[in-house]
Amino acid sequence: MRQQAHSADTAAGIKNLQQLIQLRWIAVFGQLFTIEVAYYYLGLALPWAKMLLAVGCLALFNVVSVLRLRTGQRVGSLELFFALLVDVAVLTTQLYLSGGTTNPFVFLYLLQITLGAVLLRRPYVWTMVAVTCVCFAVLARYRLPLALPQNLEQGLPNLYVIGLLVCFALNATLVVVFISRINLNLRERDARLAAAHRRRVESEHIVRMGLLASGAAHELGTPLSTMAVILGDWQHDRRLTGHPALSDDIEEMQVQVQRCKSIVSGILLSAGEVRGEASVQTTVCRFVDELVREWRDTRAIRGFAYATTSAPIPRWCRIPR
Repeated sequence: MRQQAHSADTAAGIKNLQQLIQLRWIAVFGQLFTIEVAYYYLGLALPWAKMLLAVGCLALFNVVSVLRLRTGQRVGSLELFFALLVDVAVLTTQLYLSGGTTNPFVFLYLLQITLGAVLLRRPYVWTMVAVTCVCFAVLARYRLPLALPQNLEQGLPNLYVIGLLVCFALNATLVVVFISRINLNLRERDARLAAAHRRRVESEHIVRMGLLASGAAHELGTPLSTMAVILGDWQHDRRLTGHPALSDDIEEMQVQVQRCKSIVSGILLSAGEVRGEASVQTTVCRFVDELVREWRDTRAIRGFAYATTSAPIPRWCRIPR
């Protein structure tokens, strides 16, 4: 059960890391596209070299994450927490270089918190909340200025409002897509754990039934043997053998007792135990001869070489099946 649970957690962790890697590639290309539009088409004065360096660091970290994913090892909450912190650090750097809290994309912090709430345990989630709040407060005090008009009365034509709209649409889309995928991974993990628990319960039930059957077989062995002895004595009693009807009943009872003993022996044999009844004397060669005969009768074999030795072989006992 523990191994199956560990396997389910490993599979879920790997799939969740895959989702973060895909989201990070989207962030890399999205940042490149945003820098190009803001610098070349909107004419905003951005330190594009430093911003491209931050994008390159994020892409390099994602390549390392891909290589780590190929190892197939378990992905824990601490590793996912570290990956989200790297994303927060790169986002904070980009926001610092592009206006800080005056940048409409500052609300992308909410995406990181949402991912953390789904993927991480409660202490890690609250740590993520504290880290993003500190980053937000630092960006309100320390940032490179961004010449972006803040006149919100203009409505949608205002660049800041357009940026807010794009940020909102991006947040909503990524939350719906990736949170749905992550929830699917978690549901699959829960289904694997439930199936493993069900198999464990079934196995325990089978073991209990086997122990009960084995115990019952042991308990029935003694009275059956006693009945067989009594019936054997009756078979040699002249007072009983003189009556054909009683003689037939005794013979039928012996057949039924022998059948019960065979069933008990079969139950014990299935449980890995052998009863030392009805043993016969044999040799290794004779035992192998019977095994070879049974093999040839039950399987179509074209070529089968088998030879025995004529040297004297010690006799031993076996219990017939």
